[in-house]
Amino acid sequence: MLLDLFSRFVVGWLVAERESAALAEQLIDKSAARQGITPGQLSLLSDRGGPMTAKSLALLFADLAVEPSLARPRTPDDNPFSEAHFKTMKYHPTFPECYGSLLDARARGRQFFDWYNYQHQHTSLGLMTPAAVHLGQAQALLLQRQRVLHLAYAAHPERFVKGFPEPPALPDAVWINPPQTGEKARLDTQTIDTKFADPVSKTH
Repeated sequence: MLLDLFSRFVVGWLVAERESAALAEQLIDKSAARQGITPGQLSLLSDRGGPMTAKSLALLFADLAVEPSLARPRTPDDNPFSEAHFKTMKYHPTFPECYGSLLDARARGRQFFDWYNYQHQHTSLGLMTPAAVHLGQAQALLLQRQRVLHLAYAAHPERFVKGFPEPPALPDAVWINPPQTGEKARLDTQTIDTKFADPVSKTH
């Protein structure tokens, strides 16, 4: 599954019987073409599975001028957005205990991803759907929500005990590792450098 981090929109997915570099390459290539990704526009964060470190995929990244970024070994928190997405999938009421077949899994996948992209109101997106943010509709919807709330307040201000109502704000940036400045950044960098230092060099 390929997830746009800013909008949480699933831009591509597939279900197969086994992992392979060829399938990963196909998914990324077709998804980039469908989204109109131009060379040098995309960074891609993934785990360190065999398909994502294959030489053929590295060649595709070079062709697309994609900047790859691999999560640290055995550190699922390095990719929290996809982990949260799969939790949403697994806790959805329609998630089955098992699939009847590969075709059944793909059919259920189409249903879930359609719901997630176009109906699921995401709390991190100001209760917008991923599609609304990804397709540039969120700002117009936010203004519409503001008008409705303002009209409701004007008609019955006594119902709003917390004062003038405003809809949830839209995100303006999304980070996995936010940029830091000052002393905290220096200390964090020292911690990271120490944590990932070559263990052999520590003994000398």
